[in-house]
Formats: sequence, C-alpha cells, structure tokens
Amino acid sequence: MKHLFNFLHRVTLFFLLFFSPSLLLASENETTHNAEKKFNAGEMIMEHIIDAHEWHMMEVGETAIVLPLPIILFDEGKIVTFCSSKFHHGKDAYKGYKLETEGAYKGKIVKVDENGQHIQNAKLPLDLSITKNTLSLFISLTLLCIIFLYVAKCYKRNPKEAPKGFQNMIEYLILFIRNDVVKPSIGKKYEKYLPFLLTLFFFIFFSNLLGIVPFFPGGVNLTGNIAITMVLALFTFVIILFSGNKNYWLHIVNTPGVPWWLKIPLPLMPIVEIIGVITKPFVLMVRLFANITAGHIIILGFIGLIFIFGNINIGAGFGVSIVSVIFAVFMGILELLVAFLQAYVFTLLSSLYFGMALEEHQHVEEHS
Repeated sequence: MKHLFNFLHRVTLFFLLFFSPSLLLASENETTHNAEKKFNAGEMIMEHIIDAHEWHMMEVGETAIVLPLPIILFDEGKIVTFCSSKFHHGKDAYKGYKLETEGAYKGKIVKVDENGQHIQNAKLPLDLSITKNTLSLFISLTLLCIIFLYVAKCYKRNPKEAPKGFQNMIEYLILFIRNDVVKPSIGKKYEKYLPFLLTLFFFIFFSNLLGIVPFFPGGVNLTGNIAITMVLALFTFVIILFSGNKNYWLHIVNTPGVPWWLKIPLPLMPIVEIIGVITKPFVLMVRLFANITAGHIIILGFIGLIFIFGNINIGAGFGVSIVSVIFAVFMGILELLVAFLQAYVFTLLSSLYFGMALEEHQHVEEHS
C-alpha cells in the first residue's frame, strides 16, 4: 500500500498542475455560451456526458469548432454513409434522414419526409455510426498500443539497465497489479489471466484519465457509458463461465453445509447461487458506470451553479463562483483518485471472481 500511495501522490501532482485549471476553464467557456441564451443546467450536463454523432471541441465567439464523424446506417437492406456535418447540428435533413435534437428521439437518426418532418410510423435505421465514444475508444486503444510498444522497445534496447521515468512508472503499475492484485486473488494459475487483467486495468485507467482532460482527444465520458462497462463486465463473466472447475459448479448446484430442505423439493439455494453468478458482472458494470458518471455530473453541477445564480443576480453569481470554483477544483483532484481506484476495483473484483471459479472447495464434512 505504501507504493500505491506514493504513485497516487505523483500522479495527482502531475495532473493537478496541468489538467485541473484547464478543466475549470473549459467548463466555464462552454457554459458561458449557454448562459447568454437561457441557461439550462440539466441540458448542459447531459450534453457533456452522453454520446453524440459529432465531437464538439469549443466555441470561439458564436462559431462552434466541431469534429464531424462518419454516419453509417443500415436501412432496408442497404448501407448509407455520409458525414455528420450534412446534418448541420441537427438543423437539416440529408438523404431522407435527420438527427433529432428534441423529443423522445433526441440524439437518434430518424427517417423524414420531403418536408423534413419525422415519419412517426417508420422503423428507425440501424445506426452503426462512429460516434464520439467510439472514436474515443479507438484513441484509448491506440494510446495503449503506443505506450506499451514504446516500453517494450525500451526494454529491448537496454535489457540490462534499470527502467527510468515513464518506463519505470508503467513497470511499477504492472508489478503492482501482478503481485498485489492478481496473484493473491487467483493463486498459482494467475499467469493465464494476467494479460487480460492488465489490459482491463490500463484501458479503464487511461480512459478515465482521458475523460478528465477537457480538450481533444479527451473530455469524453467513455467509461461512464453503460454499453462500454457492460462489454467489459461480459468479458469477465464469459471467462468465469469457461474457467469454473467442477468444484465451483458443484458448490453452486449443491452447496455444502446447507440444510437439505433448502435444496429439495424447491431448489432455493441453487437459485440464489445462480442469481449471485449473474449479478457479479452486473455489479461490475453499474459500479464503474455510476462512479465515473457521478464525478462528471458533480463537477459540472458546481460550475452550473455560477450561471444559475448569475441569472438571478450578478452579485450572487460572483459570490457563488468562489465556492463553486473551489469545489470544482477539489472534485477535479478527487477525480484523479477515482480514475485509478475504479480501474483498481474493477480489476480486483474480476481477479477475485476468477479465483473463486478456480478454487478447490473443501467440503464441510472434511472439517467436521
């Protein structure tokens, strides 16, 4: 734990110096434009945390700097592709499709008639577009590949020299996950699962850090997307299913030490155990999603208070801004800790679940 706290101390100082001020400035710049209209805190927060078909970077005056993304639709047996800029931020229709900006279909691509009106009874096209979260996912994976190829190249170039700087930090993280998380949780067979768990940890960790950075290619709520956390949890779930030994499944079907009337005629305990197996990935999915999303909402909420009170009275806005800025910076620092802890907890729980599936259970009768 001493090494863990030393590492967190270094990372916190680094990101506090470079990213916390930028986070605050970016949030204020983006909400200033909304304040000039009719500020809606809920709308501003949701625009930051939900996925989108374009990447809104910043606004210079009244000009929005946006990165358009590819639109890929599968509709009526054909594939339709074009650029999201054709929608002009949802104002125009293109090729019979439109990006809805309000109502029940907000954020979805719908079919429209010749007048650009939504055809209510029309089936929605299958949307396979490269959205903001998808692009952020590719960026995170590319970043991981670059980092580890660089570290591997350093080891290959100087195999006998002690690692330095960034290489040393990556090696420390790898050793920490291996020696303090995976090995104690799984046991002798840990090496089989180590590559997956290391990939899991670094992907979540770097994605969380990118989410804190307010400028491109950061600022995306990737691990706060329930679809991303669901896929990560399903990977863990599938590995548990295929790794479970005979004793693991026997323990679920015929739990030792439990009275027979809880198994026959109604298999109450097996049902409870099976529900427990299913809820494990669900807990992983919701925990990561909720914690990351909550952090973004709280920071944006504090910034939004400035403009809410500013609309009431300018003096009140300035007064609240002092408190909001302090709390926003504090939450920004706390988000750095959360970025590491959520990756750590997800990896630790996955390791424990693997260890439970591989454990050789000792029956109660052998100890009695």
